[in-house]
Amino acid sequence: MSLDTIIWCVALLLTLLVPLFYVLRERNRSARAQEALELSRETGRDEPPSLHPVITSRCAGMGACERVCPEGKVIGLIQNRAHLIDAARCIGHGECAEACPVDAIRLVFGTARRGVDLPEVGGDFQSTVRGVYVAGELGGMGLIRNAFTQGRQAMQAISADLKNDSAKSDAEVLDVVIVGAGPAGLSAAIQARLDGLKVELLDQYGLGGAVLSYPRRKLVMTRPVEVPGQGQWKHHKIGKEELLELFQTAAHNAGIEVRAPWQVTKVLGELNQFVVHGPEGATLRARRVLLSIGRRGTPRKLGIPGEDSNKVSYQLLEPEIWAGSKVLVVGGGDSALEAAVALAGEGCEVSLSYRQDTLARAREANVASFEGAVATGRIRSYLSSQLVNIQGSCVLLKQKDTDVLLENDHVFIFAGGELPTAFLEGCGIGMRRHHGRLDD
Repeated sequence: MSLDTIIWCVALLLTLLVPLFYVLRERNRSARAQEALELSRETGRDEPPSLHPVITSRCAGMGACERVCPEGKVIGLIQNRAHLIDAARCIGHGECAEACPVDAIRLVFGTARRGVDLPEVGGDFQSTVRGVYVAGELGGMGLIRNAFTQGRQAMQAISADLKNDSAKSDAEVLDVVIVGAGPAGLSAAIQARLDGLKVELLDQYGLGGAVLSYPRRKLVMTRPVEVPGQGQWKHHKIGKEELLELFQTAAHNAGIEVRAPWQVTKVLGELNQFVVHGPEGATLRARRVLLSIGRRGTPRKLGIPGEDSNKVSYQLLEPEIWAGSKVLVVGGGDSALEAAVALAGEGCEVSLSYRQDTLARAREANVASFEGAVATGRIRSYLSSQLVNIQGSCVLLKQKDTDVLLENDHVFIFAGGELPTAFLEGCGIGMRRHHGRLDD
């Protein structure tokens, strides 16, 4: 056999083997993604907690969305089409939509099975009340990074609206009042200063919003954040205390002071003539109002006997003060698991009650930490159970058909937060239930 023949044979073999290798690799990859999708369905992890992607028929199977997701294997390719294979891990970064080269991804709220109620807002973040805007977690953007971005964008829309408004205003009337000093509110206030607006930033607790309610040393940010006029915070992971210090520095650099405690009870009036009502009859007048109050201000209650006692809390700020106590944690999300593990670390006798039989709502890292504590006996887990009664020195759980009585000093309930529907309706803002459709 001549050398030329050998070369041609090798070339032909490579021509056949390379595509075959690619096909087999993609088939194996697709099979693994399909298995992950089926597992998520079996374990109840196929429901996303908030903002999430819907992949349209335009998907070309390039895999950019899969590669950029900060949460890991949330998206997978099945037969060259992207699918949300572990929906419970998706927390709405939105980088998949930005990375898609064919614009095949839309970010939506809710699913066909679980609707999500949100204020109705337009593309400029304006609600159904002309001049009242919504940004941040209240509008569905729960991530700190996304909330910062949306707060800035909302204020830019307000600035443009004011610039085009020829109506004259009293010198004592503010250009904008921002209700809520969390990430979205702070970002909006900084942007307002950059735009030369007269602004007041209000909060019922202080600068930080929902971050103030996080446990000590909790890691709260996993992606860099762009601060208007101040560059980028290039932290990939940052603790609660350090983040609050950054908030304080950013506010100081922009000349912003938070008026707190200042709980807004209602917003009345109309465009250019809004009256923001606060504590003890105090009022502020403003041309525009931005609501960035979040969804966690009102904890969801269980409505059971004994829940109104002073041994019940809906947040855990300092685990160390409960050292040695007998505590019950109620819930199966990230906040509940983090609280249980933190309390166990302080030597508490910890029990956790959750109504479902799997911890599908929590991140894998938190589930792993929790299960490790259960395996070593530091936490007792009562899945498929419900807290039915809180008494002076004990609590009663119902686990399937069995009553479980536990000695108890304190109860921590993490059942989520109630949307401030009454407040929004009092402001005249319309609500809409989203079911994950592209026309939502």
